[in-house]
Amino acid sequence: MRYHAGIAEAKLYESREYVDSRDRSPFRRWFNGLDAIPAAKIFRAVAQMETGNFADHRGVGGGVLERRIHSGPGYRIYVAIDEDTLIILLGGGTKRDQQSDIATAQDRWKDYKNRKAQGEQHAAHP
Repeated sequence: MRYHAGIAEAKLYESREYVDSRDRSPFRRWFNGLDAIPAAKIFRAVAQMETGNFADHRGVGGGVLERRIHSGPGYRIYVAIDEDTLIILLGGGTKRDQQSDIATAQDRWKDYKNRKAQGEQHAAHP
């Protein structure tokens, strides 16, 4: 089991979906397109992260973490941690599109931080 620096301690996190400048959630759009069984596994993984159990994850650069779910095509959830207790759900995908999904998640995280610094709406409760 791998732990990202600073996430090994037991604490609770709150998750929120990243929303773009048009108030759309890429994570929600991806999640809503999943079949019931993969959606349940993704939901469970997010719930585990909220309790501090990040399980099989790794840093992929730029402050973004990749949470891997070993099921089907190799699902991935891309998140970042804000203010030490807030999980921002940046998006999801599969192993096949991993490299482009990572780049997109990194761009969303940059956008989130820039808009937060400007005081704009940047995340919504799931």
